[in-house]
Amino acid sequence: MNGARFEELYAAHSHRILGFFLRRVEPGEDAADLVTEVFTIAWRRIATVPEGEEAKLWLYGVARKVLANHRRGSVRRHRLAERLREHLAASQGDDGGSHVRQALARLPQKDREVLALSVWEGLSAPEIAHLLGLRPEAVRSRLARARARLRDELSPQPAG
Repeated sequence: MNGARFEELYAAHSHRILGFFLRRVEPGEDAADLVTEVFTIAWRRIATVPEGEEAKLWLYGVARKVLANHRRGSVRRHRLAERLREHLAASQGDDGGSHVRQALARLPQKDREVLALSVWEGLSAPEIAHLLGLRPEAVRSRLARARARLRDELSPQPAG
């Protein structure tokens, strides 16, 4: 029963939600991932999704929240990338043993790989996912964890 309800909801409104994101996000490839996120939430909460036209408004409300989270994440990613670029630019004159390079070296290989593809190569999560044969959601999770680990590595450690 819930599966049929979800299919009807998706068929009736997915094009609207996709259009909502296509008009608001760059790169446009992110729109499909955001639509997936909205309908994943709808799937999980199908029992509480309103009927009729109220369902459309409910989906738009979810889409607005997903978009806000996406934008906050983008701002955080850009800030971290900028700090990393600044650290790398400052370390170009040293012997290769810079603080950032050492921090990166301490990260697991998977973390270094997604960070390098994102920051150094400028690839988006969907592009990295395609390259690595992963789902964009998995890449976003890996990037979030890798950024957090790098941030921890770059943070001044208390003397002890």
